[in-house]
This record gives sequence, C-alpha cells and structure tokens, in this order.
Amino acid sequence: MEIVKVDEKGRIIIPKSIREKSGVSEGSYVRIKVYEKGIIIEPLEPIADKYFGAFKITKWPENLDDFVIEVMRKWWSQRAT
Repeated sequence: MEIVKVDEKGRIIIPKSIREKSGVSEGSYVRIKVYEKGIIIEPLEPIADKYFGAFKITKWPENLDDFVIEVMRKWWSQRAT
C-alpha cells in the first residue's frame, strides 16, 4: 500500500513499484471504476497481445484491406454458429 497526493488538476503519480507489479508503463491504458467511496484502477491488456496467434498466416497478403475483410468474415461466421 502506498500513499500519494492528488495535485491541483486531480492527478496522482502511481509509484514505480506499483506500476512494475501491475504491468502499467508509459502509454498504457487503464480502466477506472468508481464505487461509492473508492476508485479501482485496472491495467488493460493491449489488443494486439489479446489476439496474438489467433489467426494463422501462411503467406503475407498482397492486399491488406482484402485480408482484413476476409478475416473479419471468417470471425463473424464462426460467431454466428
């Protein structure tokens, strides 16, 4: 547990030890939940990490737009079943 001061703009500094433990780094996104008398800050996992390895690519596509459209069609058809 750490104690930090809120500045005039409502900002706080998350101590380095807490950032390292939670995996929060510069440029990271966090979710802030507000409860009656409390705040919870949760780090968000980057989307790229969440879906890493979800699609097998055997050959780099010549047209990236067509590739993305095809991947989305496959994804939506799998969700529909």
